[in-house]
Amino acid sequence: MKIKLFEMERMQSLWENVVDYNLSESGVHPLLLKDLLKPAELKKTLRTSLGYIQSDGTKGLKEQIARLYPGADLNQILVTSGSSEANYLTVWKNVEPGDEVIFELPNYMQMGGLAKSYGARVKPLYLRESLGWEPDLDELRKLVTKKTKMIMITNPNNPTGAILSREAVETTIDLASKVGAWIVADEVYQGAERDGQTTPSFWGKYDKLFVVSGLSKAYGLPGLRLGWLVGPAKAIDRTWPYHDYTTISLSAMSDRLGQIALSPEFRGKILKRTRAILNYNYPILSSWLKRQADIFNFIPPKAGAICFVRYNFRMNSIELVKKLIDEKSVLIVPGEHLGLDGYLRIGFGNEEPYLRAGLARIKAALRSFKTARRR
Repeated sequence: MKIKLFEMERMQSLWENVVDYNLSESGVHPLLLKDLLKPAELKKTLRTSLGYIQSDGTKGLKEQIARLYPGADLNQILVTSGSSEANYLTVWKNVEPGDEVIFELPNYMQMGGLAKSYGARVKPLYLRESLGWEPDLDELRKLVTKKTKMIMITNPNNPTGAILSREAVETTIDLASKVGAWIVADEVYQGAERDGQTTPSFWGKYDKLFVVSGLSKAYGLPGLRLGWLVGPAKAIDRTWPYHDYTTISLSAMSDRLGQIALSPEFRGKILKRTRAILNYNYPILSSWLKRQADIFNFIPPKAGAICFVRYNFRMNSIELVKKLIDEKSVLIVPGEHLGLDGYLRIGFGNEEPYLRAGLARIKAALRSFKTARRR
């Protein structure tokens, strides 16, 4: 099998630890280990055996995850190495050559790219800026056919930070149920809402459903590489053997630290921290964008440490980002890597001085790029 190049991850892998300022991330600046390991937890953690653990996740960790999905049994949960592995296993197990898949755009391109690599026919469902980054539901109705195998949704969305309306969720479920299609709901940004209102999960609303999530975005713990897949028990049982061919299991330390992060004592504090960072930093970015209204247009994101901005001069977004890397040592994400050229995704989850310094370099560069394009 030949894979479709995952362009965004290739660019980030090459540059995120090389540039002076990395504003390409979509989560808040990470927690420190000492923030999780208070004295009592440190003593318990030091007794953690560094051997192999239960490959689909330990009972203790699954119990903490199950608390997030009312009615979920432990056999409906598969713990993975990050939400990316959960996405991968879901596509690998369920998508066959010739299958029809509907994929929301703009989006994190992993699932769509994998589906194409496995021979599926991928039909884009575009979120419309004119609708506040909602899908056109009449367009969705036309896209879903008797051949539709799977509908892939990211909610809250990456890169727009938009949250689907109740009508959009209900319409998606109704259309999927009529043709027997699976819904894959990537909910990794749930908990990172600026207004403090948790985005309702697709869980419990539909039977043929996989929910993907993890600790990288809303929890500020990307280094743990801890994700999960929740779905019908039989479907999870059929997916678990595919996990045997990939990472086999989570690390013992990630499992242990994940239990701490998801415990009732810590989870609320972590999400409160995330939302505090978002609400402190977003006005910095918003003011910066508004001061350059001749260059940028944007819809305020409802969730995530990301803002998807449209720029109004002619330059391919990949070309623009490469010039930022070369000339200013700053990394952001080109819209083309997310399925929509003419836009940029700017992360605002960094610490304040770092964020301001990175934005200053971007401003200087974009002014010169725009002037050059007018000549």
